[in-house]
Amino acid sequence: MALAKLKAKGEKLYTVEEYLEIERKAFERSEYISGEIFAMAGESDNHGIVSVNLTSEIHQQLKGKDCQLRAKDAKIASNVLPDKKTSSMKGMFSYPDMVIICGVPEYHDEHKDIILNPKVIIEVLSESTELFDRNTKFIRYSKFNLTLTDYVLVSQDKPMVEHFIRQDDGSWKIYTYFGLKEAFTIESIGCKLKMSDVYDRVKFSKEAMKFLKEIMKAQ
Repeated sequence: MALAKLKAKGEKLYTVEEYLEIERKAFERSEYISGEIFAMAGESDNHGIVSVNLTSEIHQQLKGKDCQLRAKDAKIASNVLPDKKTSSMKGMFSYPDMVIICGVPEYHDEHKDIILNPKVIIEVLSESTELFDRNTKFIRYSKFNLTLTDYVLVSQDKPMVEHFIRQDDGSWKIYTYFGLKEAFTIESIGCKLKMSDVYDRVKFSKEAMKFLKEIMKAQ
């Protein structure tokens, strides 16, 4: 999903308290990073299809387990001070496309609308937010959300998934999957996902298929 900064250059930054007051009254969602508020735009057809496919597959596989899936409207806090210090401008509030929580959910405050203990975060990439998801968000999640074990980036315009897994020493290892014949496992929640299921009903462009053929030849 696309992001657009709400504040104009030269205007004051927002405190966490101000952001939450605005956000909890707003019809449209927005994300917050160190005083700046970013509006979230709508999704493309492919983004919507891939998101629904992932939600359906993961939801089914989590039945009977001590983990739960939240989608789209679940807000994550990263490096945010406790509720009583909301005059701070420190931290990030974000809306991943999907988040899995294991055990008892931990929340930022009594509203119970901001999650502190994500286990798995999944983002379906958009052209306008790909760098944001790869860099700013991942750096903050990996450093400050210590319950996070898996970060999954899913392309919407080609059959490609990047799976970041936290190692015992705190480093991250990445596995990349191409093509509809592949499958990948998120071991921390016991879910195995086939690429053909993730991309069911998605129509790829000729350019995407050409890219895929080049990659497959090189393997």
